Amino acid sequence: MVIETVHLGKRYGNLQALTDLNLSIEPGKVFGFIGPNGAGKSTTMLILSTLLEQSEGEAFVCGYNVRKDPASVRQSVGYMPDFFGVYDNLTAVEYLEFYAGAYKIPASKRRALVSDLLELVNLSHKADAFVDSLSRGMQQRLGLARCLVHDPAVLILDEPASGLDPRARIELREIMKQLREMGKTIIISSHVLPELAELCDDIGVIEKGRLIAYGSVHEVSNRDTGQSRMQLRALRNLDKAGLLLASSPYVHQLMDYMGGFRFYFQGTEQQKAELLQELLDEQVAVVYYGDSKKDLEDVFLAITEGVGME
Repeated sequence: MVIETVHLGKRYGNLQALTDLNLSIEPGKVFGFIGPNGAGKSTTMLILSTLLEQSEGEAFVCGYNVRKDPASVRQSVGYMPDFFGVYDNLTAVEYLEFYAGAYKIPASKRRALVSDLLELVNLSHKADAFVDSLSRGMQQRLGLARCLVHDPAVLILDEPASGLDPRARIELREIMKQLREMGKTIIISSHVLPELAELCDDIGVIEKGRLIAYGSVHEVSNRDTGQSRMQLRALRNLDKAGLLLASSPYVHQLMDYMGGFRFYFQGTEQQKAELLQELLDEQVAVVYYGDSKKDLEDVFLAITEGVGME
């Protein structure tokens, strides 16, 4: 495993910020952390980056113990916080060259390295621009380039899409895909949950310092919550369909959706089939009747329901 935590915990005085966290992330995987502010995502990332010491348990990055061998961990990790400091009086090239020097990259190799990094994050045209003149999205991409200066095996990205407009998010997502193809192991946290679904191999849902769901996007998205979300589209007799669905004891939270209905169904597969037959008997011209794909917002809300009330 490239990243592994064993019964990891963190206390701040009487506050238990992280409790018994056990993660195993394989090489080349993209792992997404889902959770509200204060859930423990940033605490975990800071521990893995050697910027915060845990109170209990152990954590390993590329086989190195984060507490016993922090120098080796730092050479293996590129960490990007949600907001990072920049040097306003430096150009993009100077900024990256400064960090290349900090990582002891030979001076003879820095210019070519910086050029390659700027090309990777689509900032070659801004090489000579001052950092403070760059947009928020460009600064985020420059920060990502900084994380890659020493060619780390692991990238730890805390809310990289925070504060970005839709176009900047798309640009950042495309860069993430390139990094995944390059074999980087990536941990990424984000409140833009659908983007995690597209990027990540595995996700973890964390709430109040505890990991409450963990697995592949497919596994977590299809957890048994006791009901399935369904969708109905029809060409004719939608009014009859609406009345029939509203009267069904198996249908909950019926709503208009894309020229039809979306609803939650709590019942067996046989009862689903019987409901469809009733619709057909009412001459409803059904075009689609089946499961409606859940996004990560739905999954998160279903999994964490009631957790905050404990």
